[in-house]
Order: sequence, then C-alpha cells, then structure tokens
Amino acid sequence: MTEAYVTQDEFKRLEARVSTVEHEVDGEKMLSRYILTQARQNGDDLAALKTRVDRVEAKVDRIETVVGSLRKEFSLMRMEFSTMKEALPSIVADAMREVLRESRGR
Repeated sequence: MTEAYVTQDEFKRLEARVSTVEHEVDGEKMLSRYILTQARQNGDDLAALKTRVDRVEAKVDRIETVVGSLRKEFSLMRMEFSTMKEALPSIVADAMREVLRESRGR
C-alpha cells in the first residue's frame, strides 16, 4: 500500500477549487430562485392582463351590439325619410289646394 501525502500548497489549491465550486453552486441557486420569482411574477402579471383583456373584449362585444342596433335604426330612419321626401310634394300640394279652397270659400 502506498501512502500519498498532500503538501500544504496542494491542499490550498484544492481548498480554493472547492471554494470556487461552492460559490458557483450558491450562485446557481440564487439565479434559480431569481428566475423562479420572476416567472411567478410574470405569471401573475399575465393573469391580470388576461383578466383585463377579457373585460375589454366583453365591453367591445356590448359596443358592437349597440352599434348594430343603431345601424338598423338609422337604416329605418333613412327609409322613412326617403318615403317622406317622396311624399312631401304631394302633401304640400294637397295642403295648398285645401288652403286655396278655404280662401275661395270665404
């Protein structure tokens, strides 16, 4: 059996290497914790944004419904206006004939 002795210098180099590895592991742990924290925060932010987007979509849907109703109502008013515009000359003519009849009858 051969005995191997470690010199003081070799021991210090080994100790330095072990210390470096420990710091790297601690650094990786800290980085992993930071990434996990950021992922959780981002998940919470995304959930909040999704909720807001859902609310905005619901409002837009209601606005679309109102705009659709207004379009129908406007179309009906346009048709009624066109009908009245076509009938206006005969209404005025009838009213004028009535006025003239009444004025002659006096």
